[in-house]
Amino acid sequence: MAEKKKISSVLFICLGNICRSPSAEAVFRHKIRQHNLFVEVDSAGTQGFHTGCAPDERSVQAGEARGYDFGGLKCRKVNEMDFEQFDLIIAMDDSNLKNLQRDSREEHHHKIKLFMEFSSFEDDVVPDPYYGGKKGFEYVLDLIEDAADGLIEHIKRS
Repeated sequence: MAEKKKISSVLFICLGNICRSPSAEAVFRHKIRQHNLFVEVDSAGTQGFHTGCAPDERSVQAGEARGYDFGGLKCRKVNEMDFEQFDLIIAMDDSNLKNLQRDSREEHHHKIKLFMEFSSFEDDVVPDPYYGGKKGFEYVLDLIEDAADGLIEHIKRS
């Protein structure tokens, strides 16, 4: 039987690394501290539209209202070394999942998962709130919080 590798690093991915993945990073950092886990956490986008920018202000406002810290987060594009470095690479939706699989070597495909695989919600993906209103950002946080709890349980079992 193959030995399970301990998960010590997680990378969250959305399209531009401006809304969903930085929110997931902020939420997950908060939750791993609560559980006294030592996991490296980062986020990136499959596209580099917003490289160097801070996360979307609407994501920050919604997240900070729930107690999450977005300090120091900057948008970046996923790179080849990320596939080597991270134990889990978590996509927010099917499009980004397919892009990650296309852009990585097959030996890394087992690391790439949809975030909602860890959620108790029936939703398959974390929808992009960028072109929506405040409720969309709140709903995205609901999904992320739930999936983050499931991911923590997965990491504890690894």
